[in-house]
Amino acid sequence: MGDQVKDFWQEHSLKFLEMAFRTDRQERIARPDGYGKNTGQCGDTVEFFLTIKDNTLKNISFEINGCMHTNACANALAHLAEGLSLEKAWEITPRQIADFLETLPDDHFHCAELAVGAFYLALADAKQKSRQNWKKVYGKH
Repeated sequence: MGDQVKDFWQEHSLKFLEMAFRTDRQERIARPDGYGKNTGQCGDTVEFFLTIKDNTLKNISFEINGCMHTNACANALAHLAEGLSLEKAWEITPRQIADFLETLPDDHFHCAELAVGAFYLALADAKQKSRQNWKKVYGKH
């Protein structure tokens, strides 16, 4: 009877819980200004869809196939990045995601790396598309 029962709800910060269970940003945009997809070694996949206006991230949505930790990290990243310039958005790191969430378990830090990797791919895609505006018209990503 020495086993301690862990209480999931008490082990996590309110920020983590909000980001882990939030679903309003889960949306696939037909012709995003930037698109990035990343699959981690754990099998989780994150896809980011960016809408940009005047060099500013106006809308960030995503789809995930993964655990609640990956969802928390993707939501945290979208929360931190929305409204930033493209240049500032490149400064977001996995450590910032984990710090924002406050209680991301160490053994799930790779979820923050996964989300940031997909986001960087979306930023790179947006940069490339800005040089080739015709791609947005045809929905090529």
